[in-house]
Amino acid sequence: MSGPVTTYRNLGEFISRLEAEGELLRVREKVSPILEITEMADRMCKSENGGKALLFENVEGSRMPLLINAFGSMKRMAMALGVDDVEEIAGRVSAILNMAPPESAMDKMRTLSTLMEIAKFPPTRVAGRVPCQEVVKTGGDINLYEIPVLQCWPGDAGRFITFPLVFTKGLDGRRNVGMYRMQIFGRDTAGMHWQIHKDGAHQFHEYRKAGKRMEVAVAIGTEPVVTYAATAPLPRGVDEMVLAGMIRKKPVRLAKCKTVNLEIPADAEIVLEGYVDPAEEYALEGPFGDHTGYYSLADYYPVFHVTAITHRKNPVYSTTVVGQPPMEDCYMAWATSRVFLPMLKTVLPEIHDYNLPWEGVFHNCVIVSMEKEFPAEPHRVMNGMWGVGQMSFAKMILAVDADVDVNDYGEVLRAFLNNLDVKEDLFHSEGILDVLDHSAPEPMRGSKLGIDATRRIGGERKRKLTAARPINRKTIAEECSRQSVLKWNIVGEECRNRVLICSIDKQKAGQATETAGNFLSGATGEMVSIVMMVDGHVNPDDLSTVMWRFFNNTDPRRDIIIRGEHLIIDATRKISGEGHDREWPEDIVMDDKTKRRVDKIWPKPGMEI
Repeated sequence: MSGPVTTYRNLGEFISRLEAEGELLRVREKVSPILEITEMADRMCKSENGGKALLFENVEGSRMPLLINAFGSMKRMAMALGVDDVEEIAGRVSAILNMAPPESAMDKMRTLSTLMEIAKFPPTRVAGRVPCQEVVKTGGDINLYEIPVLQCWPGDAGRFITFPLVFTKGLDGRRNVGMYRMQIFGRDTAGMHWQIHKDGAHQFHEYRKAGKRMEVAVAIGTEPVVTYAATAPLPRGVDEMVLAGMIRKKPVRLAKCKTVNLEIPADAEIVLEGYVDPAEEYALEGPFGDHTGYYSLADYYPVFHVTAITHRKNPVYSTTVVGQPPMEDCYMAWATSRVFLPMLKTVLPEIHDYNLPWEGVFHNCVIVSMEKEFPAEPHRVMNGMWGVGQMSFAKMILAVDADVDVNDYGEVLRAFLNNLDVKEDLFHSEGILDVLDHSAPEPMRGSKLGIDATRRIGGERKRKLTAARPINRKTIAEECSRQSVLKWNIVGEECRNRVLICSIDKQKAGQATETAGNFLSGATGEMVSIVMMVDGHVNPDDLSTVMWRFFNNTDPRRDIIIRGEHLIIDATRKISGEGHDREWPEDIVMDDKTKRRVDKIWPKPGMEI
């Protein structure tokens, strides 16, 4: 539990630290919150190592500066949590979870010391004048448009608050803090995007059943640990402010709101107070360019009515942009995977490590390494993971041995391709899926895929791995030409199993699987065991984008097809007649006009990446 921690009293102190460390770029040019800031932030997020945090000092239409990409690198993520290495926090969590029953007087003293330190974590209540209430606006003075809220992408339905800490209290009095985007509807109303699986939605449904109005407070721009805690996948009923206190080794200061009976971080930049009324009709919210890299479709959500806006005298608006990875949220998800690994190990102790590839957008793919001791144990681990918290949303899980580095994708790929027996090592399950999964035939539920790429041990059937013929690129090129393939690539040429990735201009239902089947029935089928089909605009040489399309566009049972000893993967966009009757979302792409406007600003001195 010991070790130095950097504690920030507020967001301003974190900004100062970022600048002192060379991790902040100030943008003094006037920039529009409508698309332009997104384009600049997206360029920065996709630069080397996540680029720098951006502080826009002259945002069109607002007096407030805007901070973005503050968490967008491994270094800044560790800085935000006040440590040199995020693994330090995982070590602290592990120490708490693995406390053994004391056997000696010295053990009792150590245990008591640890418990006393944990007891320091609950938040403290402060009274009197607090920074987040230096300015108080109610009634006709309320105007959400004074805040430089972004329209992130061209297809967005409007402007969205993307980094809100939403404070609610259940009927049982328990606090919940979540991060749910909010579309601005008017000067004093916004959408409250409580997805059905979230704890905020659970509390709202409690109020709806009781016929009571639900009070809500929204903090924007808090000290970074508090912001992070709102995103953490804690069990229902566990206070996120306690987690924040544990990470920073200092209680979070909370203050009472002005118009609602809730407490919010006293040192926040901006606070929105108000309520949602379960008796009121829901409002249409969205579309919104989401972290999947696709637009989430419009749907109906509760309306948040603002009864007060309070803020510092000179507040900074903290926000983020999501889209095709890598983006700022990727680093926050990476930190979560490290911090919560010890908790996962308490349920499944054979787990050695795990990784959530950015291309899987957090809920579509998990790579797990494990210490295997008995037959079929990988199946137990994967089924167990599907039953744990937000892991239940995982669509695909790949299990490898403990000596495989899950962070080395080349090593993982070799383990997968060298060990895979197509007939033996794939198994399907069914369950819930993330609301944003667009590939399943039905919303929020569908098939899941487990892949056992661990080495066989005693008691397990031996894999039937046949040696493929050497790759003949001329033969494959000729077959690709005959099949009207636009581009192709071979992956894993040195492995037992090889993958042929083909891009095609799909014009009819079933064309992708038909074309793949033609390959497998010809000479190419003797050289490769897996054929993956992608749409014509996807470059098969860009493996990151290929895998992003694969994880997002496939329903495992429908689109991953076993043909003898071969595997067909249809990662194309689904059209009518392909077992997918739902609306397929559009890719998130910035418009050319905005790109040209930003081009005029971006290359100026001091703006180089």
